[in-house]
Amino acid sequence: MPNTPDPEGPDSPQEEEPWLDSREVAALWPVREDWLRGAAGRADVRIRQFGGESRGTYGAAPTYYHYHPGDVRRAAAAIAEGRVDIPSVWRTDTPDGRRAEYWSRFRFRLTCAVMLALFLLLLGLAVYDMVS
Repeated sequence: MPNTPDPEGPDSPQEEEPWLDSREVAALWPVREDWLRGAAGRADVRIRQFGGESRGTYGAAPTYYHYHPGDVRRAAAAIAEGRVDIPSVWRTDTPDGRRAEYWSRFRFRLTCAVMLALFLLLLGLAVYDMVS
């Protein structure tokens, strides 16, 4: 059993430092933001989860994660020293990680461009149909 308190339990009086969100942790760790939860699990970092409630037919609310600041600082040193085994695809400081990030962004931008082109084509056809 780990020697860490329950992440859902109340904070002790001396623990008044706010928990860090994903962007703040991504700035401290050389890990892609998509894989922060996995890296935090490997480094024994306490995580609080907010949101994610069911909206019935409309899916679920967005889920947000906050990380314990002391655990994040401890894990940052461990990650930098290589004591935490993180796959190279998850990292931002490896060629595999940079390549995965590049292709992920490329696919997103290509999808947006195709959807915009399709929208403009349909809009043009609708205007052409109205004019003729």
